[in-house]
Amino acid sequence: MTREIVAPDSDSPSAATLWYVAPHRAEVQQELIEPPGPNDVLVRALFGAISRGTERLVFSGRVPASEHTRMRGPFMGGAFPFPVKYGYATVGRVETGPEALRGRTVFVLHPHQTRFVVPADAVVPVPDGVPASRAVLAANMETALNAVWDSAPGPADRIAVVGAGVVGLLVARLCAALPGADVTVVDVAPARDKIAAALGLRFAKPEAAPDDCDLVVHASASAAGLATALRLAGDEATVLELSWYGETSVAAPLGGAFHSRRLTLRSSQVGKVAPSHRPRWTHRRRLEAALALLADDRLDALLAPAVRFAALPEKLGAILAPDGDGLCPLIDYGAE
Repeated sequence: MTREIVAPDSDSPSAATLWYVAPHRAEVQQELIEPPGPNDVLVRALFGAISRGTERLVFSGRVPASEHTRMRGPFMGGAFPFPVKYGYATVGRVETGPEALRGRTVFVLHPHQTRFVVPADAVVPVPDGVPASRAVLAANMETALNAVWDSAPGPADRIAVVGAGVVGLLVARLCAALPGADVTVVDVAPARDKIAAALGLRFAKPEAAPDDCDLVVHASASAAGLATALRLAGDEATVLELSWYGETSVAAPLGGAFHSRRLTLRSSQVGKVAPSHRPRWTHRRRLEAALALLADDRLDALLAPAVRFAALPEKLGAILAPDGDGLCPLIDYGAE
């Protein structure tokens, strides 16, 4: 469904934008674009990505009231719960702006929109070795990088990552680069083994996963997954919780051997740079590093077949279904 909100006599350029307007309902709307100022850039979107976990909560209206302010994304429109223009992974080409950026492919933390104007310092150039379609994974890679900093895995560690979604697989890929690290991706969906294999990662179902791990990262966003993560942790190990549950309460099995094994259950969230790096790293430096880490052809295995932007309202229900395939939903804006 498309709702026009452009003044009919206006000569200003417009853009198509995706708005979440009610529980499980989205619309493409036409909006005016303000002319760029001297320190702005006009970007035409090429590709985008949907954050399956976060946007599922937005789509269903389940963002907790306590998080309405913290959950606001850069350049978000509207307010939670509805109507809201939300999203934070867009790759586009700079059409107008400072000479150094004109014509460059850039990553922007911006909602789903065909064209937009933002300050020039809000865009990050995509490295030459990273195609525009893969660059949409920058926000996911940034989350994964922050999680690795938070959990501090070491060489030769036995590591389990529970939840073979995009972020979980990226965390596992980063950990697997450590010398001698023994990394296993754990998930209940057997089909995820093919994605893990494409990334060079070992896969196991929960009942066959290795226990006595030095580090367990949980990214399944389920109570069952959290129980598995706690079970796989060795004595005095850390379980890093990457899942975000919105307003849903999750039972954490903290009885049994949780205390006798002196386990640590720790949260990680990308909104702040990990404490270990915060004195030296800015958000921009972290995002630039995440983009550079995407220069790996195997990461294309994380991208789902592209969906045209105009088709999103009718396809979002299936894309954001809990039983989705675990790949990153890719948006094709059809720009030339």
